[in-house]
Amino acid sequence: MLEGIIRESTEKKATKALRKDGYLIANIYGKGVENINAAFKTNEFIRAVKNKTSLAFPVKVGGTEYKVVVQDYQKEPINATLLHVDLRIALDGVVSKYLVPVKTTGSPKGLKNKGILINSKKRILVKCTAENLPVHFMLDVSDLDVGDAILIRDIEVPEGVVMMEEDRVAVAGVIKAK
Repeated sequence: MLEGIIRESTEKKATKALRKDGYLIANIYGKGVENINAAFKTNEFIRAVKNKTSLAFPVKVGGTEYKVVVQDYQKEPINATLLHVDLRIALDGVVSKYLVPVKTTGSPKGLKNKGILINSKKRILVKCTAENLPVHFMLDVSDLDVGDAILIRDIEVPEGVVMMEEDRVAVAGVIKAK
């Protein structure tokens, strides 16, 4: 389990000192829970996120265990170093909004016709309880030709999950190369 520390100070000087020591700055929040300013060892956090089996994963901060979902993150623009992460507490039985990743499989047949695969949505906003939270949406793009797209309405949604995006929004598609 990923363990972190509670930040005593949120001032710029203290934040810089933590980053210099190899910590990733994090904010943990949820419905009915007071916001927690935390810090995790950067390498341990990245390893935990890469090895997780579900979208929600456990963290321990200040002796308390939370089941959290990565809601947002910020990277250093030049060298892509992770700077900050927002973690939302996934409370069982409470309906919340979550961003679920989109993954594609297959090779579109439109690539042979001088097309380019475009993933216009990397994550889709859904509303559900923590128990019904999907790990990801898997899209098979092998039937896409130039000019074809997969829309939000084409995605199979598990029971108890409500899409918060418009039905006509494109998630992935093949466009003609210029």
